[in-house]
Amino acid sequence: MSDERASIEVDEFLPHPPAKVWRALTEPDLLARWLMPNDFKPLAGHRFTFATRPIPNIGFDGTIACRVLDIDEERLLRISWGGGGLDTTVTWRLVPEGRGTRLFIEHAGFDLDDPVHAFAFRGMGSGWRSHVIRSLLATLAGLD
Repeated sequence: MSDERASIEVDEFLPHPPAKVWRALTEPDLLARWLMPNDFKPLAGHRFTFATRPIPNIGFDGTIACRVLDIDEERLLRISWGGGGLDTTVTWRLVPEGRGTRLFIEHAGFDLDDPVHAFAFRGMGSGWRSHVIRSLLATLAGLD
């Protein structure tokens, strides 16, 4: 078992200002539109859950237990992300760029020697880079 932990990293330009992207990251109803149903509050220490499709064959009940670890309005949101054997973190970093926002996402803490972690890393890696970004862009496009 190695101590090396793997991360999923996404670097995406969004043609929307940081304030608008921040709303999509931190307003529970908007977050639910592009990620998952939740009971999120943008407060450091707040514990919340995301609800998604269970995957019984790996012992995942569909609940992702999270906690807001760090929050800096319109700049940074870091949460813990646990469930189905995972104990990871997700960080969203917003950097103003021209008339838009450069969004950096890092989902960190995967132990690739653990089959559950390796499975999640593969599935979530492609999900963050494609489906999630597309859903976020669609949500942003629908905001005034």
